[in-house]
Amino acid sequence: MYGSSPKPNCAKATQGCRCGHIGDASLACSRAPRCAADYQAKLSGPLLDRIDLHVDVAAVSAADLSLPPPAEGSAEVAARVARARGVQTARYEGQGVRTNAEADGELLEKVAAPDADGQRLLTDAAAVMRLSARGYTRVLRVARTIADLAGARDVGRLHIAEALSYRRSAPIN
Repeated sequence: MYGSSPKPNCAKATQGCRCGHIGDASLACSRAPRCAADYQAKLSGPLLDRIDLHVDVAAVSAADLSLPPPAEGSAEVAARVARARGVQTARYEGQGVRTNAEADGELLEKVAAPDADGQRLLTDAAAVMRLSARGYTRVLRVARTIADLAGARDVGRLHIAEALSYRRSAPIN
């Protein structure tokens, strides 16, 4: 559902540092956190700007494996995604696009325009996070999709906040 063009979506997975154990105190290398900063600096800003969702995923421990299953299983998630896809198909019928990921320009502004509180949050965050025009547009697309997954008609502040939480912050010079 995410991406900016009708081309196949590409997921990028990266380790936080060269050894791959950043964040794990028992396995982190002796150069942490400098190792992670050096490693992550190799990824260019324009490349990172094209990635819609940045999610840190912690390693699964043996103790985690014995926990009860999540409240929402794969079948429920798949059904929610199918409903969101159906909403998007209906929304874009006759527009030449099928999903939020393909919507651009005026069409995206029309379907993903947040409420007043959401717009304020997005405007403030764009300045603080130094979002490029591409990053700003990607936040809108992701927020529209989050709203679709939640069954919301309009994009609200919570959808914008969640979409912003998936953006990687710009490095501080």
